[in-house]
Amino acid sequence: MPRLPLPPFTHETASLKVRAAEDGWNSRDPARVALAYTEDSQWRNRSDFLRGRDSIVTFLTAKWRREHEYRLIKGLWAHDGDRIAVRFAYEWHDDAGAWHRSYGNENWKFTLDGLMARRMASINDVPISEKGRLFHWPLGPRPEDHPGLEELGL
Repeated sequence: MPRLPLPPFTHETASLKVRAAEDGWNSRDPARVALAYTEDSQWRNRSDFLRGRDSIVTFLTAKWRREHEYRLIKGLWAHDGDRIAVRFAYEWHDDAGAWHRSYGNENWKFTLDGLMARRMASINDVPISEKGRLFHWPLGPRPEDHPGLEELGL
């Protein structure tokens, strides 16, 4: 079943794809997120190498068990044909209550039906104080009127 929007991407459709990915990840529902990827999708996430939806679900389930109050903002960096590059930041706290902001870049490659076949992510974590947090919306999708990465100076 096609996953709109489909490649080749324009600036507008790439931006829609990025926001849909952000909303999916902010759901923190591993099974829902995995549906955006091909059955045999290849991932590199930091030093983890994954293949397939089942691996994605397992990975995300573990991730969101240790990254509490996860809130993510993605921003389009570039696009061409069936590829999109994004940058992102997300905030979360660990079991001890220490807050972090994770910064990264992702390169995405899509199939003609709009599913992501490859996701290559480079991510760095920075400790932040609770007062230093910038992402304060209720858990779930970022509100439309909440600033993005550029507006927040990230």
